[in-house]
Amino acid sequence: MTDGSATGPGGRETIRFEHRPETDQSFENALRKARDGERLTVADGVELMTTGTDTDGIDRERRERVLAAADRRRAEEVGEEVTFVANVNNNVTTACNTGCLFCNFKNTAENFEEGSEGEHAGFTKRPAESREIVRDAVEMGVYEVTSVSGLHPGFALDEEHLEILETSDRGDLNYKSPSRYETDPGTYCEQIRAMNVDGVHVHSMTPEEAYHGRRGTDWSYEEVYGRLADAGLDSVPGTAAEILVDEVRDVICPGKIGTDEWIEAIEAAATVGLDTTATIMYGHVENEMHRVMHLKRIRDLQDRTDNITEFVPLSFIHENTPLYEYDMVEGGASDAEDELMIAVSRLFLDNVDHIQASWVKSGDAKGLKLLNCGADDFMGTILSEEITKRAGGEYGEYRSFDEYVDMITAIGRTPVERSTDYRQRRVIDPDDRPHGPKLGPKADGTPMLSGEARAADD
Repeated sequence: MTDGSATGPGGRETIRFEHRPETDQSFENALRKARDGERLTVADGVELMTTGTDTDGIDRERRERVLAAADRRRAEEVGEEVTFVANVNNNVTTACNTGCLFCNFKNTAENFEEGSEGEHAGFTKRPAESREIVRDAVEMGVYEVTSVSGLHPGFALDEEHLEILETSDRGDLNYKSPSRYETDPGTYCEQIRAMNVDGVHVHSMTPEEAYHGRRGTDWSYEEVYGRLADAGLDSVPGTAAEILVDEVRDVICPGKIGTDEWIEAIEAAATVGLDTTATIMYGHVENEMHRVMHLKRIRDLQDRTDNITEFVPLSFIHENTPLYEYDMVEGGASDAEDELMIAVSRLFLDNVDHIQASWVKSGDAKGLKLLNCGADDFMGTILSEEITKRAGGEYGEYRSFDEYVDMITAIGRTPVERSTDYRQRRVIDPDDRPHGPKLGPKADGTPMLSGEARAADD
């Protein structure tokens, strides 16, 4: 949206945001500053994101100039390499009561209880199941396991936290004993230890999950992330950020932590030595001012911590979500908006080296286009991806190394296998087929599952 309003059921306007895409800056001056490498203001960013607040809609010629500036910046900062990681997703549970209107990944937690008559199509994995999944993936050569889960009421940080919750008489903690559920997820620390197989990199515990892991205590986020690091956590996904402007969060995810607490958690992860990523989930009720305010908060955070390894724009997938079902949105972001989100992220975030394009959200052709708009990373092999699929996403759950090499070389760029933190990198020779991972703890260059083998297995 561009008018600062959000709509409710039946398309009725229900709120008007305080923050609107209005500036006293000009597009031409903002673009000049971007080309010259000057640090951009929020007003500059809004002018670039809108292709000028003096015009209605996105101007095609101006958009191309913004994209070209971002692609030049990308080439200057990180060169012609396109990176990707060999990884597997292992989301532990879909049980959740948070009620975010943009999400169809989670399932109402009450339906998971023993004896419940409510139906659900979700899952909860025991720690032993998580370990088996990750062990199999490590044997295939993965470097990283990514785990982001629902806020299961029975999930506690560790045994001490579980005891605190069991003996608490507070009714506001979103806690029920794990014994009440069909499947006990264990504790967060047990799950992290289970996934810490043979030196694989464990990328887990978003700020929202860390909040869930300290509810009912006076523990700091440093304490929480310190315990998780001791259990084997290596880095933190900066998801659950959505839009870091509270007037938007109050609409789309009122049950989640606020902007300041999300930032506090990421800073705490940095304090205990954990790298993080950062995300934005856009294309729903927010406007361009909100998007750029979000970028400013990420840039300020990185100025203080210098632990954000990549920025990941996530285009809202609207099908099958409450926002769409309640007529609060008509659809997601346009192709032009997706391109400008990548481009302005590259130009605005002058202290974050890597910008990721998502083939899961966009598909192959559009994902490759985004690599020419300022992005330099193309996600990972995934092996499993439930979140986007449940929201109505149409694209795959697995990407082979051969596919990566073919796509990246087709646009004249260099394919590079990377570690989660980008500190390990391996340039891949396109002619040295077949291609497989070499950076994982058990990787030896053997190809992972091919797309055809994956389909046959399914």
